[in-house]
Amino acid sequence: MATRSTQRPLRTFAGRLVLLGAGKMGAAMLEGWLARGLDPRKLTVLEPQPTRMVQALKRRGVALNPKGKAAAASAIVIAVKPQSAPEALPALAPYAGKATLALSIMAGRTLGFLQGHLRDVAIVRAMPNTPAAIARGITVACPNAQVTARQRKLATDLLAAIGTVEWVGDESLMDAVTAVSGSGPAYVFLLAEAMTTAGIAAGLPGALAARLARETVAGAGELLHRSTLDAATLRQNVTSPGGTTAAALEVLMGPGGFQELLTRAIADATRRGRQLAG
Repeated sequence: MATRSTQRPLRTFAGRLVLLGAGKMGAAMLEGWLARGLDPRKLTVLEPQPTRMVQALKRRGVALNPKGKAAAASAIVIAVKPQSAPEALPALAPYAGKATLALSIMAGRTLGFLQGHLRDVAIVRAMPNTPAAIARGITVACPNAQVTARQRKLATDLLAAIGTVEWVGDESLMDAVTAVSGSGPAYVFLLAEAMTTAGIAAGLPGALAARLARETVAGAGELLHRSTLDAATLRQNVTSPGGTTAAALEVLMGPGGFQELLTRAIADATRRGRQLAG
């Protein structure tokens, strides 16, 4: 059974951690870091439109949009929207030193793009997904050649605040990662939406159909999360020969069915990611 770590690996973080962008994903990371023991006095947040939650962190010692001279940070986390990057990244120049780790969670922005703005800095490109908002996301990270083993461990600790972390050495895989896990929550929400519509078509009241679909998708996801069995085995365990589930799966797994559609969808999403990255 999978369990979530109760360790607080950021309690011993040395130096300063700078967060550029404190929107939904950045704020989720902030909360996760503090929950994992990071001293708020070691945090600097650069955010032109901070939420009340972020503003409240000033009372705990977080430096919000500080004025005056800045010193090099141990780590910089870039959580702005990709389209805002060219205008936002110059603000990081005073914080970027030879020993600084830059960790970007911007979709589509490559290591090459980041290196063009943060020269000679160790950089990790990462792709989280929206369940990070409840610390149940999964993030895939890819380092550049300057990242040391110690910096990789630090990046893992920072990303683990919002869920599970995986690493790849080939940056070209990041577009497929984005298509599978980055965009993946939308596919699951569409499944719940489609189940609701199909339930209504089968005669269920709308509210009941929506609740059945929501709880079934959420419960099945949690079972998959906790179980040691793979998805195919769990599916087979639900399916009695000649039963109702088998009848439905004959449609979903037949020609032009769910697998074929999803394979095409993820291929198109991967292709689009490559186009956006240039």
